Amino acid sequence: MLVVMNAQATQEQIQAVCNHIEQMGFRAHPLPGAQRTAIGITGNPGEIDRGNFEDLAGVADVIRVSKPYKLASRDVKEEDTIIRFPGTDATIGGRNLAIVAGPCSIESREQAFAIAEQVAAAGAQFFRGGAYKPRTSPYAFQGLGVEALRIMAEIRDHFGLRIITEAIDNETLELVAEWADVIQIGARNMQNFSLLKHAGRLRKPVLLKRGMSATLDEFLMAAEYIMSEGNYEVILCERGVRTFADHTRNTLDLSIVPSVQKLSHLPILVDPSHGTGKRDKVLPMARAAVAVGAHGVLVEVHHQPDKALSDGAQSIYPAQFAEMMDEIERIAPVVHRTLPRGIHVETAVAGVHDGKRK
Repeated sequence: MLVVMNAQATQEQIQAVCNHIEQMGFRAHPLPGAQRTAIGITGNPGEIDRGNFEDLAGVADVIRVSKPYKLASRDVKEEDTIIRFPGTDATIGGRNLAIVAGPCSIESREQAFAIAEQVAAAGAQFFRGGAYKPRTSPYAFQGLGVEALRIMAEIRDHFGLRIITEAIDNETLELVAEWADVIQIGARNMQNFSLLKHAGRLRKPVLLKRGMSATLDEFLMAAEYIMSEGNYEVILCERGVRTFADHTRNTLDLSIVPSVQKLSHLPILVDPSHGTGKRDKVLPMARAAVAVGAHGVLVEVHHQPDKALSDGAQSIYPAQFAEMMDEIERIAPVVHRTLPRGIHVETAVAGVHDGKRK
């Protein structure tokens, strides 16, 4: 059920409707839009009598939402969700492309800073790096943990890049929420419903990667788990699915981008690094992701990929990242997007070289 408020509805009227919903034993989810506020209702086991709301002050309409993913649906919110980050011009969603770049894993301070300096100079707004690594083998590098979180916090201070990193369980979720700007929920955890609900109770943007075999409905329902707990800042990410193909690590399903955008207001990024698993395919698929209308791309960059402790084969060199930025900057206007080339990095780089970097 969706309660649509009048464009002129006051904040007091909106709050009164929310209070009425909660008094009925349900949960209210106010979602402000450009022209109106819509209030989603969850927790109801069946149909609610429209008459409970139609006569309340400020209510324009009461609509039944048929889709199982209610809060993620465009039925609830027509306008695209745009996630903003205080103290910076960086956004995810809307016309501006969001560019996320960095190594698969934080291996050392020197490695992380070397990469961050170069991706910032090329125009990235977000830095990605793994602190906790869910690996197929228990003997593979598992990440530096809190030490990596501290290193990325220093990178944010020096370069102005917002930090995105993965939480793998409820314990690491609390730590990532404390240190990072965006919590990443990886493909292996897309249907870890306990973790999704926990992330939904935190007021921190969540980047949700599509599961390895997940359908579109399953993907959006995973987002709904987060939103149903009150966190509406969810970013979807296509990172490839398992198929019979063996010429790439995964099959990057770019058709999901317009499919998501038809059904949902949530922004969607594309990860061509995990989606292909091969360095020579990352740039072509990044270009294709922008052309198909994605809100941005997430790529793995390493200055010495042959020495990387994880995913070196799919990590592009910094020079290739700069080339990618130039190429997608030319593609962006065709699909009515713009590519802000990040911060003025000269000041940040000067800070690194004046003795602050250790």
